[in-house]
Amino acid sequence: MRSARIDRKTAETEIALEIELDGTGAREIATGVGFFDHMLEQLARHSLIDITLKATGDRHIDDHHTVEDCGIALGQALREALGDKRGIRRYGAVTLVMDEARVAAALDLSGRPFLVWDVEFPGAKIGAFDTELVREFFQALASHGGITLHVTRDAGINSHHIAEAAFKAVARALRQAVEPDPRAGGEVPSTKGTL
Repeated sequence: MRSARIDRKTAETEIALEIELDGTGAREIATGVGFFDHMLEQLARHSLIDITLKATGDRHIDDHHTVEDCGIALGQALREALGDKRGIRRYGAVTLVMDEARVAAALDLSGRPFLVWDVEFPGAKIGAFDTELVREFFQALASHGGITLHVTRDAGINSHHIAEAAFKAVARALRQAVEPDPRAGGEVPSTKGTL
């Protein structure tokens, strides 16, 4: 089973996370940040990674620490569940549309964390949610998951649609990358022999 459990407790947040890479997209998400919960549900559903996540944080300050620390925990869980990455496809790339929004995501489970973020939001808020936190989540995910991740907005005028297209595009790319490659023969997908 390619699964992981992360329990993370700091002075700012407390997170309990479980993932199953070979799932069906089942999800139980409760962070206290409504829009973020909706985005994480999209991430689970479209990656087909089962995610159970409970988080509490210092939301009396703002949502930043909760969102960022969920990204940290999810990155750590992905890294742990992938192990030595034998037999996976490693790469994923998707261009996804949601109404007027079009977002492209490409990623490499390289072990070399890097985020290229070319996504602008027309508004600073989606309801009560700060749009700048979308980037913070993906930065934490890439950094702690050892993922090279590029996300680009090609079109869009509605911040909700842009954010949702980004989460869905990353989810679909992640689904491709973590899948076992039947032609790989259980080898690490690198000429170096390690990732």
